[in-house]
Amino acid sequence: MCSTGFVRSLGFALLPLAVCCIVANVLLFFPGGTTQYLQEGKLSRLVWFMMGIGGGGALMCGSVTAALVGLAGSGYCFVISAMAMLEGPQCDTGLGWSYPFANKGGRYLFEQETWSNCSYPVSIVEWNVTLLSILLGLSGLEFIICFLQVINGLVTAVCRPCCYKQDYTLNA
Repeated sequence: MCSTGFVRSLGFALLPLAVCCIVANVLLFFPGGTTQYLQEGKLSRLVWFMMGIGGGGALMCGSVTAALVGLAGSGYCFVISAMAMLEGPQCDTGLGWSYPFANKGGRYLFEQETWSNCSYPVSIVEWNVTLLSILLGLSGLEFIICFLQVINGLVTAVCRPCCYKQDYTLNA
């Protein structure tokens, strides 16, 4: 059974996912849609790891022909996004800029009343949680698609003789 159409459709599915990862990562640089916190150097440090731009974005575009690179890229995006989600954003708590939710194992995610501990940027916890959730979901999808591409490539390599088998007969 040949499945080149399946592989092609998986490759095309990765492109919009990659674009969405890039957009979500870029938005993390502009909390509340402003450049103020970027200019002041008050972004969460894991945003600078470019998980959506590099891992979920650029490396995905190359993964159409190299699914293993895509697996690495989506895995990177997923892991760094998860770490950023667990750590929480850097924000002004009224006592200075810090990571008020760090080292708490992500419990802040279920304690929304603590989100008001962050004064500035306004709604930074909601901003980060939303965008990091998008990155986690998209990179998970990308990982699954790349994994399927790897499996499909292996199956195609093993079954290639079956796919291209021709019936040769000797006509005298």
